[in-house]
Amino acid sequence: MTAANGRRAGVTGGDTVSAVVRQWQAVHPGLDTGPMEIIGRINRCAALLQQAEDAPLRRAGLSRPEFDLLGALRRTGHELTPGELARETFSSGAAVTKRLKLLTERGLVERRVDTRDRRVAHLRLTDAGRDLVDGILPEQLAYETAVLSVLEPQRQGELAGLLGELLGQLEGRLDALRA
Repeated sequence: MTAANGRRAGVTGGDTVSAVVRQWQAVHPGLDTGPMEIIGRINRCAALLQQAEDAPLRRAGLSRPEFDLLGALRRTGHELTPGELARETFSSGAAVTKRLKLLTERGLVERRVDTRDRRVAHLRLTDAGRDLVDGILPEQLAYETAVLSVLEPQRQGELAGLLGELLGQLEGRLDALRA
């Protein structure tokens, strides 16, 4: 992989993906491993961040997916149905149902049955849920800032822009790629 074919040669780095790419290039020297350098690193970063678990959330007894549900209810500012929460948090309906049960038992979320259709539930934060989210969010953002501090602020902005561009494109056409 060279600059001549339009890709940066990222296999010189010392990260795990660099080693994997070097191994693939040894086995298949003509193979363009450029996509692996990006997708592999995104996946590896995501896995490491998930393994580290968010310290402020862990101290509050919450998982990231649970906090995402609470955060969706807080930031939208209105009641949501379980289906809307699933869409907001990119979760399956079954996962949302399981998490909501735990959050309801903890007194952080309350459920209201729709008066016109008893099959529909409307969910909202309790005062305790709102206070928990509002208390954790600044600490969580400080934690995430510390995690990202290995990159200069300008580089963080560049990375955010590139990831935003990629995400926007994927969200617009991922279904087409699956076909």
